[in-house]
Amino acid sequence: MRRSAARKTGQSNSVAPITSATDLFRSASSKASSKEMERIDNLFYSYANISSGLIDPEGIENLCLDMEVDHTDVRILMLAWKMKAEKQGYFTLEEWRRGLKALRADTVNKLKKALPELEKEVKRPLNFMDFYLYSFRYCLTEEKQKSIDIESICQLLDLVLGPHFRAQVDYFIEYLKIQNDYKVINMDQWMGFYHFCTEISFSDLSNYDPELAWPLILDNFVEWMQEKRT
Repeated sequence: MRRSAARKTGQSNSVAPITSATDLFRSASSKASSKEMERIDNLFYSYANISSGLIDPEGIENLCLDMEVDHTDVRILMLAWKMKAEKQGYFTLEEWRRGLKALRADTVNKLKKALPELEKEVKRPLNFMDFYLYSFRYCLTEEKQKSIDIESICQLLDLVLGPHFRAQVDYFIEYLKIQNDYKVINMDQWMGFYHFCTEISFSDLSNYDPELAWPLILDNFVEWMQEKRT
């Protein structure tokens, strides 16, 4: 019994330093995380509008200047996607924290260096579809707005989808600018064009079936393409 008790005593003595080391590691990690968040917050307030407590369009433009990136660069939209920013042209502190912590960026230089990796992340198929969907929602600037005007849609298509499906986007933009049936594009039509680009053979359109549930605007687009070829 004494030997057993002695063993237990010995075990408890050996565990104590390990527990202490673990506590020290956690404490150090917590302090580092706290310092990182403090730097992220300080960076936010260096661009935020004092009266609104938000980074507004002017603040975003200043951020872009410091990162040496044009404010129309698609990677700024990717940054908004990473933050899950809800209002176009504005970042809240919570959104800023979410995005920069995920990117491990607590300085402008680190944020600039994180952009190429963010671009790679967005290009992954599932992420890209989510980003494409987000880009439409992000441009709904009015309450209860469900559609976007043709001119803005053409700019957004060129920015978001153009680098991946240049021919399809160029032809669709050309069609949207000459047609008179649609003044705006809704989410269903926006996502329909994404599936068109990823699923339909271009430019022969041989596997396009108008009997399937494609948005009518795409049926019209395909008819226009076929007439254009003849």
